[in-house]
Amino acid sequence: MLNTVIIGTQWGDEGKGKIVDLLSEHADYVVRFQGGNNAGHTMVVNGKTFISHLIPSGIIQGKKCFIGNGVVVDPFVLLEEIDYLSSNEIDVSPDMLKISDRAHMIMPYHKAIDKAREEKKGDKKIGTTGRGIGPCYEDKATRRGIRFCDLMNVDRLKEKIKTILEEKNFYLEHYFNTTPIHCDQVISQVMAIRDRLLPYIADVSIALHTGHQNGKTLLFEGAQGTHLDVEHGTYPFVTSSSTVAGNAAAGSGIGPKYLKEIIGIVKAYTTRVGEGPFPTELFDGTGDILQKTGAEFGATTGRKRRCGWLDMVMIKNAARLNSLTGLVITKLDVLDDLDEIKICVGYQDNGNTLYEFPSDINTLTHCTPVYETHPGWKQRISDITRYEDLPENAKKYLDRMEALSGVPIKIVSVGPGRESTIIKESIL
Repeated sequence: MLNTVIIGTQWGDEGKGKIVDLLSEHADYVVRFQGGNNAGHTMVVNGKTFISHLIPSGIIQGKKCFIGNGVVVDPFVLLEEIDYLSSNEIDVSPDMLKISDRAHMIMPYHKAIDKAREEKKGDKKIGTTGRGIGPCYEDKATRRGIRFCDLMNVDRLKEKIKTILEEKNFYLEHYFNTTPIHCDQVISQVMAIRDRLLPYIADVSIALHTGHQNGKTLLFEGAQGTHLDVEHGTYPFVTSSSTVAGNAAAGSGIGPKYLKEIIGIVKAYTTRVGEGPFPTELFDGTGDILQKTGAEFGATTGRKRRCGWLDMVMIKNAARLNSLTGLVITKLDVLDDLDEIKICVGYQDNGNTLYEFPSDINTLTHCTPVYETHPGWKQRISDITRYEDLPENAKKYLDRMEALSGVPIKIVSVGPGRESTIIKESIL
C-alpha cells in the first residue's frame, strides 16, 4: 500500500473510522493530523463497537499510532481513552502511541470559554461541541498556547499558565459574567497527569520521516469533513482546523511529496450535525428513514444528525480541493428500502443554476437543489461481497457518482462490520 490519506468529503460522519480500520491492516503507521476530541471514529470489530476521539483507529489493529502537531489534545480525555482501550486489551503503551511535542494542549480554561461563548450567542450559536477546540486553536494562532513540550519544564509551564489565566479570567468574569478559574487548580490538575504523559511525547515529524526512509507505510486519518474546513468549508459553520488532504503534511510534519494516495469517503446520502446550511436536507418521512436506518447520531456528542440526499456539488468540490485519487462509498445499504433516490447535481439561486459550491454562506442558505431521480433497488445488499453482484440500480447509482465526481470508486461499504465491504478496485 502507498502512503494514503483518508479524507471526509461532506460534513464529517462519513464512516472514515471503518475505512481507516480496514486499511490499517496494510499500513505500518497510522497518523492523526488535525482536529481534537470534537471528532469520533466508530469501528465495529467482531461485533464489538469501539469509539475513538483522539487516538488513531489503527490502534485497534495493533499498529503504531501518532498524534501530529496539527491536533489539539485534551490530555485528560486522552488518558481516559488510553484507559478505555487498555481495559479492552488493546495495547496503548508508549511503544504504540506517540504524541507530537509540538501539539497544543486543550486546557480547562479553553473549555470554559467555549461553553460560555456558545451560551452567550444563544440562537446565533455555531453548534460547537464545547470541548475547547476553537479556543485552543485561537491560542495557537496568537502564540500563547501550551504545547506538550512545555511539560518538560515545570517552572516554565507554571509561569505560562499563570500569565495566560490573567487574561482568560478577565474575559470570563467581565465579558461572560461567569466564574474565574484558579491558577493553582489548573497547575495541580496538569501536574497530576504529567508523569503519565511524558513517555508518550516525541518529535513525530522525525519519527515519520525516519519510518518512511526505512520503508514503513503511512496511513493518515482525517477528522471531520472537507466542508467543515476552516478555509474551504461553510464558514463560519466550520471546525477550527484545516480538514483537507493538504494539511496531512503540515499537521504531521511529513513532506507533501510522500502523500501518494488520497481517498475521499462519501456517505451514500448526506448528513450534518449542528448548525449551518444544508441544501439537500429532508424534513419528511424519507429523512426520518435515513436517520433511523442509518443510526445517525454523532459519535462524539450523541446529537441526532440532519439527513438529506446525496449532494454531488459538494463531492465534486471535495474531489478538487483534495486531489482525490479514489472514493469509498459508505452506508449504501441504508438506501435499500427506498423506491427512488435523488442526487443533487446543481443549485438554483435566483434563477441561476450553480454547479460549483459557493463560498458565500448567504448564497448557499438560499440555494435550492437541482435533482436527478434514480430508481431504488429494493433489496437487501449487506451480505453482498462482490461488486458485480450488486443490484443493477445500485450499480447505476454508483456509476453516476463516478461520472459526476470524475473520481473512481474503489471500495463500497454495505454495513458497519469489516466483512460488509466490497473491494471494487484495490488500493493496497
